[in-house]
Amino acid sequence: MSLRSRSRLLLAVALVSLVVVVGALRSGAGPQSAEPSRAAIAAAFAGSPAPLAALHAEGGRLLGGGLRAFEAQLRSLRGHPVLVQIWASWCRACRSELPSYQRVSVADGRRVAFLGVDARDRPPGGADLLRRFPVSYPSWLDESGAIARSLGGAGGYPQAVFIDPRGAVVDAHSGPYGSAEALQRDVRRYLLG
Repeated sequence: MSLRSRSRLLLAVALVSLVVVVGALRSGAGPQSAEPSRAAIAAAFAGSPAPLAALHAEGGRLLGGGLRAFEAQLRSLRGHPVLVQIWASWCRACRSELPSYQRVSVADGRRVAFLGVDARDRPPGGADLLRRFPVSYPSWLDESGAIARSLGGAGGYPQAVFIDPRGAVVDAHSGPYGSAEALQRDVRRYLLG
């Protein structure tokens, strides 16, 4: 084998090895962020109604204030459908569905209010997770689980609670969404249908 052939063979083996190693690392790292670019988010939310624009301005933040603050937020959103995502940083299934919420909240955020509830979690767990998976809506810290209980949360996470424009819960989904398409289907079925 010539020196040139050996060099090509070694280069090919090195490239294949690199692809295999990167693939193995990515598959074991858990979900990957699906955060759209700032330009894509700005374009998607251009012209949002004022209450939804205010939510977008708080995107990715973990807010305090407990049940009283969360209920005040829900009241301010009357007239708009709302999807509440109940999650926790220690919940593997919650982490796995965050990329789906990243995509769908941008796709439908001009018509649907998205809110998060970081239930039964301790700081800085939720804030750390939101840095890794920034979303276009705020979440409320709910260490005691009071907010989740007020929405009918059964204690298992993740959960999605669908609230109509009058403020009535129309459906709840327990367990993770396996894809953005499945989540978007339910958003359209329960909130935009």
